[in-house]
Amino acid sequence: NAAVSKKNKKKGKTLTLTDFLAEDSGGNAPPSYAPTKPTSWADETDDLEGDVTTSWHTEDDVYRAPPIDRSILPTAPRAAREPNIDRSRLPRSPPYTAFLGNLPYDVTEESIKNFFRGLSISAVRLPREPSNPERLKGFGYAEFDDIESLLCALSLNEETFS
Repeated sequence: NAAVSKKNKKKGKTLTLTDFLAEDSGGNAPPSYAPTKPTSWADETDDLEGDVTTSWHTEDDVYRAPPIDRSILPTAPRAAREPNIDRSRLPRSPPYTAFLGNLPYDVTEESIKNFFRGLSISAVRLPREPSNPERLKGFGYAEFDDIESLLCALSLNEETFS
């Protein structure tokens, strides 16, 4: 008997949600809606009045984002960025001295003054090896007359000396 009742069962029927909701389910069926024709957003924009634009902003926009100063971005080239100088560590009175590192051994005071041309430089010191007074140590000091010249010199950090 169990085998006979199994054969008499009907297999379930697959319905779309619209068809399922449209079927009469014992008198409590929701109101039936006519199936709508599927439309795409592109077809809907054809029906809009006026010009449709694909750009985010129009010429009539009142708000404009301020231009980005790319020199302050961390990805900007080092030469384009403002120098990262801690002004609290600068001297408040003379001497205004800057350390010059990685100098070539054949550098001269004149070539350093030429590198800082336009700045008010008062002195250049180039220490030499005690064992060989002809050989420079590869670093030096430049003294400036005013704090503005020192700041300009510090902004040349990592510039190539030729």
